[in-house]
Amino acid sequence: MAMTSKNISKKPVGVIGAGSFGMAIANILAQNSEVLIYARDPEAIKKIAAHKVHRGQKVHVNITATGDLGYIANSCDVIFPIVPSSSFREMMQQLSPYLHPYHILIHGTKGLDINLPKGQSIDDVKTLNREQVRTMSEVIMDESVVVRVGCLAGPNLAKELAAGQPAATVVASHFNEVISEGERLLRNDLFQVYGNQDLIGIELAGVLKNIIAIASGVLSGLDYGENARGLLISRGMIEMIYLGKAMGGDIEAFIGLAGIGDLVATCSSKLSRNFTVGFRLAQGETLPEIIANMEEVAEGVNTIKIAKKIIDYHKVRAPITEALHEVLFEGLSVEKAVTLLMKYPYNVDIDFL
Repeated sequence: MAMTSKNISKKPVGVIGAGSFGMAIANILAQNSEVLIYARDPEAIKKIAAHKVHRGQKVHVNITATGDLGYIANSCDVIFPIVPSSSFREMMQQLSPYLHPYHILIHGTKGLDINLPKGQSIDDVKTLNREQVRTMSEVIMDESVVVRVGCLAGPNLAKELAAGQPAATVVASHFNEVISEGERLLRNDLFQVYGNQDLIGIELAGVLKNIIAIASGVLSGLDYGENARGLLISRGMIEMIYLGKAMGGDIEAFIGLAGIGDLVATCSSKLSRNFTVGFRLAQGETLPEIIANMEEVAEGVNTIKIAKKIIDYHKVRAPITEALHEVLFEGLSVEKAVTLLMKYPYNVDIDFL
């Protein structure tokens, strides 16, 4: 049964995941609604309640933290799941018993899930086809009765959102009602919201740009300048389009706010976790060392591992992703990777239109 905005607005909005981005979105939502936010850590819940501070962010007075997924599902008709992709399916399996077809879920996770037979891991397969790779919207529909699904994507660096700086996001969904609810709940004087019906394309744009952001961090770590970054961003965008089309997205999704907008922001910002991974790689640290002391997940690392197997299956041309895979998982030095990329035989500038 379709629910009107009037009915939905009487209830609080749910956010699942109290990481830096989840908390930033909760604070934006709290300007228009009461918000229930789920956190796994009991100490975090106590801290939010007592001090209205979490991960260095002030917590809006309209936000209440809870460790009860059932309470959120029973209290909220609109829920924003924002947890790492590695734990997204498990979270959905825990949430699913409490969900009904009337729920709207708009996720904010920029990662991919692997759908393999029980007991198999990504390291057990040489290639991945589209059916084996799931976006977060597909995981939601795999694991629950919810059909009205959407995603958030765009240049949404959590620290800037937390500071109240002007920004915008895309709410993508096959359902106009999901887009309009996202707009109504999120939009304020400093936060603009755009709609898009290419859910898969917008999800993939948000996912794949993390690969290029790692490469951008490498360039900065090697002390290369803006000419090199301009080259990377433009070639990276084309690579995102090739991969995105192979996985079912449309070109248009990649040339808007969630594509080029997010790509430029994350390739240019030291606030980006993916940028930081690349920068530290170029400074000589190993991937295990970097991961060991990162406070939050850099989704691009896992995305590179998955994307390489998609590339091998679909025979997509993606030299940046392949070079990064060699750096992260095969022992290639970042300097050698850059040298190989500069020798790659590009014949034309734009060949996807």
